[in-house]
Amino acid sequence: MFSKIASTLGAAVVVGGAMLGITAPAHAESAPGCGPVTQIGSTAYITSGGTNIGSVKQFKGCGKNWAYTYVWEGFRSSHNSWYVCTSVAKEKPGNDDLVDLNCTSNKADNWSSGANTLSDCTHAVGNIQWGSNEPMARTSTRC
Repeated sequence: MFSKIASTLGAAVVVGGAMLGITAPAHAESAPGCGPVTQIGSTAYITSGGTNIGSVKQFKGCGKNWAYTYVWEGFRSSHNSWYVCTSVAKEKPGNDDLVDLNCTSNKADNWSSGANTLSDCTHAVGNIQWGSNEPMARTSTRC
């Protein structure tokens, strides 16, 4: 009985959220070659024309910082090709130092390779590139 109620309630939340136009990005849980990681700092949103097209997060785990960028379905379904780039960046006065930039094409998500920067102030940077467009976002800085 409980599972039937939980299933019905879960369906109602999904339907209700869809009716309100609320969509949730995919949840990243494991960095490549590392396993479970913990999000640090805020999630940042890549926007184009006032619409969210992606999200950027920073994680820690396995003794490293990780950056993650997710390209939202709405963007992917309306574009034939794009590049998604992700990096952990060290905070420096007047200039950020991109530590482990990783770019790939036509994928929904992209992880950085993991940076040995746990003792530094860092944030994640992500951008989606297509044509002459290159919107980007950065998470809050974590020290």
